[in-house]
Order: sequence, then C-alpha cells, then structure tokens
Amino acid sequence: MRRGQLVTTYGVGAIVAVEDESFMVAGIDKWTVSEPNLHEPRLEAKLKVAGFVLPPATEDGCDIPVIRFPTMVSCSECKRLASHRSFTAFDSNRCPDCEKDLVPSRFVMACSRGHIDDFPYHRWLHQGSANPAPHDMRMEAGGETASLRAILLSCSCGVEPKTLEGAFGKHALKGITKCTGRRPWLGGGLEDCDQIPRTLQRGASNVWFSAVASALSIPPWSEAVFRYLNKFWPMLKHLPDDAASGAIADMGLPQKSGFRLTDFSEAIRQRKLSDEGADTDIDQSARLQELEALLKGRPEDASRPDFVCVPASRIGKVSSNWIDRVMLVKRLREVRALTGFTRIVPSNGADQTTLASLYSTHPGWLPAIEVLGEGVFMTLRQDRLAGWAKNEVIRDRAAKLNKQYAKRFTGLGQKPDRVISPRFILAHTFAHSLINQWSLDCGYPTSSLRERLYVMDDRTGVLIYTATTDSAGSLGGVIAQADPTRLDESIQGAISRVAWCSADPLCVEADASGVDSQNLAACHACVLLPEVSCEEFNVLLDRAMLVGLPSDPAIGFFAAN
Repeated sequence: MRRGQLVTTYGVGAIVAVEDESFMVAGIDKWTVSEPNLHEPRLEAKLKVAGFVLPPATEDGCDIPVIRFPTMVSCSECKRLASHRSFTAFDSNRCPDCEKDLVPSRFVMACSRGHIDDFPYHRWLHQGSANPAPHDMRMEAGGETASLRAILLSCSCGVEPKTLEGAFGKHALKGITKCTGRRPWLGGGLEDCDQIPRTLQRGASNVWFSAVASALSIPPWSEAVFRYLNKFWPMLKHLPDDAASGAIADMGLPQKSGFRLTDFSEAIRQRKLSDEGADTDIDQSARLQELEALLKGRPEDASRPDFVCVPASRIGKVSSNWIDRVMLVKRLREVRALTGFTRIVPSNGADQTTLASLYSTHPGWLPAIEVLGEGVFMTLRQDRLAGWAKNEVIRDRAAKLNKQYAKRFTGLGQKPDRVISPRFILAHTFAHSLINQWSLDCGYPTSSLRERLYVMDDRTGVLIYTATTDSAGSLGGVIAQADPTRLDESIQGAISRVAWCSADPLCVEADASGVDSQNLAACHACVLLPEVSCEEFNVLLDRAMLVGLPSDPAIGFFAAN
C-alpha cells in the first residue's frame, strides 16, 4: 500500500485484502518507529502530540504490523468452516486435508463504537446457543444466485441447516449475540459495550471510516527557520529563552543553517507563545488563521517557504460578477493526521471521544502524511451573498439539510457542532462543480484535487488545491486556471455542466438524497466527487443553490449576472 493510504484508506483498524488472505492493520503503539519525523506546530498543539510519523515503508527496513482478521475461514474444497488456527499455522493459508487455499470469511460484525469481531456463525446456526460441545460446521454456496439465501450453514451436531438470509438486517443479531467489545487491532482486551452489532461485508466501505485532522503550513510556521527548529523543539520547548539561545549556539545551528542566532531566538519566542495560547477548537480557530494568511498572502523569496500566496493580476469580467478576490497559492504544504476511526457511520469530526482509539498506550505521536502542492483561493462577493441568502426558498432548502444534519447527531446522543447555512451549501457545491470542471482542463484527475472551505461571518472562500503526496502536485496546472480568461471560461463551464444532469428531473426535484438524506439536488452524475476530494463525505450539497430550480431559476447564485 502507499503511505498515504495508511492514513486515508487502510489505516489502523482497517481490513486489508492481500492476495487470498485478509489482515487488519495493528495499532500505532505496535509500529516500529523511532521518533516523530513530521511536524506542523499548529496541528501538534491542537491534537496534543509531540509530532507526527510518516508511515514507515519497506525500503526503510520495516513494515506496518498486521493481525489476521477475520479469523474464521473456510475451505473451498471440503467446505469446512472454522477458525484459521483450527486449520493451520498463522503463516500458512492452506487446508491440511485438501491442500486448497483457505478463504477468509466474507462477513464480520461491528458496532458504531468501533468494535469488530467475526460473524457469529455458530450462534446464528444454533439460534443463539453457545453450546461448547464439539461442532464441525460447513458452509456451502449453492451458486444458483448471489443472494444470502444461497449460503447454507450446517453442523455435525445435526441441527437443521440454515441460510444467511436476513443476516444484514439492522436488528438481525439481536437475541443471537451482543457486541463482544473486541478490538483486534490492539491485540486483545475487551470493552464493555451495550450496542447491538451489525453484520457487514469485510470489504464494505462502512467497515472503516477515517477521522483525519489537517492543517496548512502558514506563516510563520511555513518559514524556513521554523521548519529547521522542528526536530529540536521537543528539547528546546522546556528551556528558558536564554538557555534555549545558548543551546542553539552550542549546537552550532547558526553556522549549519545560515540563519542568525537572533532569528532562532525570535522563532522560539513565537513558538512558545503559540503553544501557550493554543485553542482546542481544531476546526474554527485553525481555519480562521488560514483564511487570514490566504487573504494577506506571502511573496516568494530565496528562503523557499512552504507557503507562497500572491494575488492574481486581475479578475476576469465574468468572474467578477460573483468573485471579489483570487489568490494564487503557488506553494502550499498540508499535513493530514489520522486521529481515529469509526465504523458503520462516518465521523462528524467534532467529537474525538466517539472515535475508536489507534493505540492501547499513547506513543505521543500520530500517523500523518504531508501534501505538497499548489492551489487557487477565491472569495465570493459578500454584497451579492447577503441579498441572495435572504431568499425564503433558499433558506427553506438550507433548513432541510440542517435538520437532517442535526438528526444524525441527535441519533448519537450529541449536539450538532454547527448550523448548515445557505452560504456553506453554496460554497461547498461550487467547489465540487469547479473541481469537476478543472479535472478536464488542468491535467489532474478529480481524485488529485481537493477542496478546503472557509465560511466565516464576513467571508466565504474556497481553496481548490492539488491533493497529491508527491512533487507532481506543483506542476502549475492548477494555478494556471486563475488566468482571467481561463477562470471566466471554467466558471461558466462548471455552471453550465451542473445546470443539467443526466438524472434530471429526478435529481433536481429530489427532496432528499445521499447518506442520511443530507443532499438535495446532487448525485454522481452531476456534483459528487471521490471522497478523498471532499471535506464532508459528499453530503450537504445542492446544485439548486448555484443554478436554481426549473420552476424558480432566479434563486441560483450564478443564475444571473
């Protein structure tokens, strides 16, 4: 797997298919790593860690540890169904009797608290009985259909054979088994859990949802002297200012780096002030700082900072109808850290206590990747937004999505973390439409572009940037789209594309769509993106906010010049 996948797709607790076998990535306290090798001060302070670790790779001399999961396997020849250890040793995957490869169980059970275990085949077949007497189970697939009705379980005890039909019902396992509280990725130990487990396919997308916190490197942390200090910070942060300056001088860092001692002293002072006043609100305070940095900009110089942002030479005549500022982010760095995960339903990102843990004992760091790239930042005209958002039809549509968003929280016994406003839905849907358009124009596939939304009281902005983890993210194809003529054409093209959907009229007239009915006029044929490109898991979208409805086109923000 690629390193980036170990944070976004196949992280700790995720099930990974390797050829004909199946494994689960072990907790980070079992990884063989020396010390944090990735730093982003703002994110470290908010997540309360000493740094981040780029997942190790084989060429570095170590791999990520895994455990075999599911442990239930079957033989394709003799049809025997049992735990893997009942068949053979851990490093073998062949039936000792038939010499055929063993097939991992297709089914597991999990709960919304992150616990996961093998599907309870014995209890399902024996109607909840846990009779410890010897049982030799068999599992046969009829082959006539692909339905669960064609999968037949039988046992040597003579109990009546039973299919798996109905096993995926929400309450199918009620009375059969309770959640075992098992956390295989941590190597053992059970938690008390009162949840009713759900049957899932081991390769289904809802078996593992990552919870990722991210931050852009912005001034002053993007400056070279701050980056140079990162690896020494765990030691320097505990020293008084005078002693820290002395340590810098004793280590000869000014001579090695080319920076003056006064540069280091000032950087240490600012870093300590930031750590002392760190805000625990990961989303809002960090986004506000990033918004200010994007609006202020930062010209390029010889020090090659991680953040270079300059205003566009001008805004095109067409674009200026809706956009009042365009910034070219010629160089940016984003750090994405895996903070936990959920099963069955995606994380809302607000309450870290609802996430399944990545470790038994906190190692003091979290796995993360860094993204180096470029982007374009745009702010929508506030004067036009103010009048548009007062429209009753717009407010009613936003209220529907806000109600569905809040319903998801109340179902988990939590309070909603925010109110979904018309401006947020507009900015989000606009970002999706522009990413789809730019994927045709700038040379990057859709999955290599990403949105970052800034919806504040006085500003509504969108950053679209390359989301690749290598140098291909800074080839100039994205910032070239900010050329006035190109931007005019791409915005007009994006709006024209979402004005009609191949699923219309069903799509545009939908009263609810998407996960938990958190979308309105949005589907895979018009504005949905690969999930790696969207901050909101492809929900809270409505293209009517952009282009209006057939019955009322004037409500679209981009409907009229």
